[in-house]
Amino acid sequence: MNGTPSPQGYDAPDRHAVVRLDDVHKVYGGSKNRVAALDGVSIGLPRGSFTAVMGPSGSGKSTFLHCAAGLDRPSSGSVHLDGVDLAPLNEKELTKLRRERIGFIFQAFNLLPALTVVDNVTLPLRLAGRRPRKAEVDEVIERVGLASRRGNRPGELSGGQQQRVAIARALITKPAVVFGDEPTGALDTYTAREVLTLLREAVQWGGQTIVMVTHDPVAASHADRVLFLADGKIVSALAAPTADQVAERMTHLGAWGDTSAAETPTHRREARR
Repeated sequence: MNGTPSPQGYDAPDRHAVVRLDDVHKVYGGSKNRVAALDGVSIGLPRGSFTAVMGPSGSGKSTFLHCAAGLDRPSSGSVHLDGVDLAPLNEKELTKLRRERIGFIFQAFNLLPALTVVDNVTLPLRLAGRRPRKAEVDEVIERVGLASRRGNRPGELSGGQQQRVAIARALITKPAVVFGDEPTGALDTYTAREVLTLLREAVQWGGQTIVMVTHDPVAASHADRVLFLADGKIVSALAAPTADQVAERMTHLGAWGDTSAAETPTHRREARR
């Protein structure tokens, strides 16, 4: 598993994976400034798993997340999410799928400042035309430890509490998968650990599927598996990782990334962020 990947990737993508990428390429630019942000990625992510995605700057990890979540369309290859092939969907259908089957957690929280905790958490349901059920809302807010802060607005909460609201908002629709883009990047070490424990519990006790892009080896160590990207390819993976193992692997990838960067234009690296 930790050796050189086969052309098919680390997993033979199967129909049981909640997220599946088959030979996905993502190319930016024209013939003179062509940038291959993803270069033939094939992977299956099992339901009820926690996957971290790491790599040097410019490795393609953000592009991987955007394509897997239907935020960006691959240039070729296919993406299936919860059994749905994303390729034939128009933008309206993609928006509906993301609203109903995907949760998102961002570094910047992205809460609406004028809304209370309850209103921020239930916003995805209301946007989908669904009436929030009080028992379900109470449950998810209690799970993230904010039962006493239901009526507070984001400006009255700490950064860690705001991220807890964002997690509750991501979980309220009971999505097939939650995508996190550096969800602990703006938090201190102690608060980040609390947030990661919440995500781990969502997988362990709630059967949630989480895919998280991160640069932090400690954050990655909470995952079941870490995928390492370099030059748009999955080049390595670790199961049941420790922070030290992740840091060591990243050190080698960082050296690879620096070598690669010296041989390629700056715009190539920037396009893969």
